[in-house]
Amino acid sequence: MSVHAILMEKGCDVVTASSTDTVKDACRLLYSNHIGAIIIVDRESRIEGIFTERDVVAAIAQHGTACMDMELSEVMWRNVVSCTRATSINGLMDVMNKHRARHLPVEQEGHLVGIVSIGDAVKHHIRAIEYESNYIRSYIIG
Repeated sequence: MSVHAILMEKGCDVVTASSTDTVKDACRLLYSNHIGAIIIVDRESRIEGIFTERDVVAAIAQHGTACMDMELSEVMWRNVVSCTRATSINGLMDVMNKHRARHLPVEQEGHLVGIVSIGDAVKHHIRAIEYESNYIRSYIIG
């Protein structure tokens, strides 16, 4: 199973923002969409960064509430780890664990085409294990 299967089920919609948007704008997007991360993109949908709930906490810790008027370019994470549609679920989970990332943008030819969360990966991994378990049970029973 791959990232493609996750995107086929959940869709490819991604909440994005511009690097010139403010932290306050991003917090509103996080809250109103019930999400934990926003991908920062340029006009051609190329990934410039990611802004997560953790980044909100870090910005407040470093700059106080004045950070709310700062541009995302000042506080976003620029070293974005991404995956492709062909990335396997196990590969996805390995990358997320290695980089302690809860969200990975999905790229195709340098452009944003989706996003996957650790919850998406775990859900699909569990589903694959259940399928295998049922298959083995059916085989044993005859």
